[in-house]
Amino acid sequence: MLTWSPLASGFLTGKYRKGQPIDLTTGRAALTPARFDPSLPVNASKLDIVEQLVEVADGIGCSLPELAVAFTVAHPGVTSVIVGPRTMDQLETLLKGASLTLDDATLDRIDEIVPPGTNAYQPDGAWRPPVLADTARRRRPLANRSAA
Repeated sequence: MLTWSPLASGFLTGKYRKGQPIDLTTGRAALTPARFDPSLPVNASKLDIVEQLVEVADGIGCSLPELAVAFTVAHPGVTSVIVGPRTMDQLETLLKGASLTLDDATLDRIDEIVPPGTNAYQPDGAWRPPVLADTARRRRPLANRSAA
């Protein structure tokens, strides 16, 4: 499986945070303001999730983008992740995430924040495969969870 947008159009970069103003006139937010407007309940929920994931990332000593990429590559069905860095720093951060191995406790904590089989970010009403609800089918063996 080839995944796209592991950073959820920027939500998992840390650029959009709860309680901080979001400029809806530039970047992706200008293209689709309804996806980023913090006054909308669906977006407020995304920002709540971001805050919880920031705590997880801080707890294991990585950045939010690194956590997002590591989570994606930990899934056994994922063969590649499409990323779209615009700078060398962004690329280096994403590559660190690809080499990061998440343990079961971290993956369990993420599952508590966003339960398996749910999608808090549905930009296009994407299809949700039922296999995502089975923990054993969502995680590679620990030794194979990074690209390293």
